[in-house]
Amino acid sequence: MQEVVPINTTDTTPLNTRVANALGAEESSVRLKAALAVGSNPDPAFLEMLVERCAVEPDFYVRDMLSWALTRLPPEVVLPRIRPELGSEVDQARSQALHTLSKIGDKSTWAWITWDMLRDADDEVARTAWRVAVVLVPEDEGEEKDLADELVLQLGRGDRTMQLSLSRAFVDLGGVVESALEKASENPDPDVAAHARATEMLRKDPQTGFDTAIEEAKRVVRLGPERAADAAAAVAAAAAALASAGTEASEAADC
Repeated sequence: MQEVVPINTTDTTPLNTRVANALGAEESSVRLKAALAVGSNPDPAFLEMLVERCAVEPDFYVRDMLSWALTRLPPEVVLPRIRPELGSEVDQARSQALHTLSKIGDKSTWAWITWDMLRDADDEVARTAWRVAVVLVPEDEGEEKDLADELVLQLGRGDRTMQLSLSRAFVDLGGVVESALEKASENPDPDVAAHARATEMLRKDPQTGFDTAIEEAKRVVRLGPERAADAAAAVAAAAAALASAGTEASEAADC
């Protein structure tokens, strides 16, 4: 069990002390109910303890409820307090601050998103930054292209979860990413090239499963586009021949 770090309750009222104790309780269900209660009755007096708790809360669902509770407070109160957390030395504090920004969705905070955040060494921080950047980037082709060019540098990074998150960010950006992905698909690093090709497949056909897209992309990278196309054509022709043979056999049986 992860240690639950209690919130500092120095100089607080009895009510604040009870809330802080509930947010730091051993049972996650108690912490979840406490965060729900605070969000259901928004009061700026709880701002500090909510932000502090975000940095240490071990349970995903409770963290999400804490962010929701923060969004229930006026943005002009929350945003100035969230901004310093973006530069925290605590990975979770940075990640949760970014997550809260995405929930608030104030476009003016786009200026707070730096390329360093998109490159963060911590995977969760980086993934959250990618998602937030897509939400906050101005609807300006130049800004969106700059973001796409920066996100391309992260292609091939991490495990399936990481790569899927990045692909989703590209898909959400839309057609402006096409040239960046096309260039990346020729990258000499096979992991980067395959991830770029798989992402473009998903962008063109969102119904394509990521696993299917990445396997097909790896095959194309391994064989080369021309050989892969020839192989696909051969498979299609063989399938058509089998289907035709089956139809003829069925018709003959009916005679």
